Amino acid sequence: MSKVDARLAELGLVLPEPANPVANYMPSRRSGRLLVVSGQVPIEGGRPTYQGLLGDTVDLATGQAAARLCAVNVLAQARAALDGDLDRITACLRLGVFVAAVGAFTQHPEVANGASDLMVEVLGEAGRHARAAVGCSSLPRGVPVEVEAMFEIA
Repeated sequence: MSKVDARLAELGLVLPEPANPVANYMPSRRSGRLLVVSGQVPIEGGRPTYQGLLGDTVDLATGQAAARLCAVNVLAQARAALDGDLDRITACLRLGVFVAAVGAFTQHPEVANGASDLMVEVLGEAGRHARAAVGCSSLPRGVPVEVEAMFEIA
């Protein structure tokens, strides 16, 4: 068992089958030692698990859980792109976290921590990354969070 797979098992996480694109884009793209994973939303079984806006129908803890699920889906896409071998990830370079929120909401970084914390839990020091947490008025399928990632790979 690989190091990352062992860590996922310790955390009780099972990566799902990666979602298929719903429009004209690739779920991930490799170039040299970079792997870019397209934005992933909080879906399970092909359906949104969380919907709504932060500061309205979605509270901070739920937003963090949604971001964590997005990060799980990012890792699922990375595993597919790397022929099942997440140990090829040498660094998570960047996360982009989009938070659908009401205009007065200001806790975007705290929501994004749901994804950031998961990357560090799973990848250890290699999971530490640069990040942007950006507010927006809506996201696809009415979800509250979307996460994209850039990894360095071996």
